[in-house]
Amino acid sequence: MSGSRESYRSAALETGGLLAQRGIGLVYGGGNVGLMGILADAALARGGEVIGVIPEHLVRKEVAHTGLADLRTVSSMHERKALMADLAEAFIALPGGYGTLDEFCEILSWSQLGLHRKPCGVLNVEGYYDGLLGLFDHGVREGFILAEHRALVIVDENPGRLLERLDETPLPHVEKWIDRRTR
Repeated sequence: MSGSRESYRSAALETGGLLAQRGIGLVYGGGNVGLMGILADAALARGGEVIGVIPEHLVRKEVAHTGLADLRTVSSMHERKALMADLAEAFIALPGGYGTLDEFCEILSWSQLGLHRKPCGVLNVEGYYDGLLGLFDHGVREGFILAEHRALVIVDENPGRLLERLDETPLPHVEKWIDRRTR
């Protein structure tokens, strides 16, 4: 699904084009539908490198992007997320549904646990992620998320600025288990 606003589609088109223009390869879920398909098509149209990673069950549902030179088929969603995490140098969540939230929150928790040191960004088109970001802030206020871990989420509503911020923002190095006595 591409969402109910044209601005979501426009943001995906702009992001894909900017990635290609800046020589940044795209690693994504390998589909030809929704914003991820639009994003991939935009990067391909500008001559960008695009790697798709898709589980077999989605290939069988005919949602695989057949126009990719590099489409990797894996056996499960878990394998998909692990391979995408290995291949990527940064992560961006465009507006999306449960799958996007699952993938972004998992990669964010991996960052919090120190399993990777790669930037995590949210493209907050028309405030789409305001509720989620508010939940993260609430988690800080309630003592479930450290402020340093909240800072792992880089947010912008503009694709170009988000790409710049992902490239320029230093990642905080904070141990997850700071003091076991604060449990």
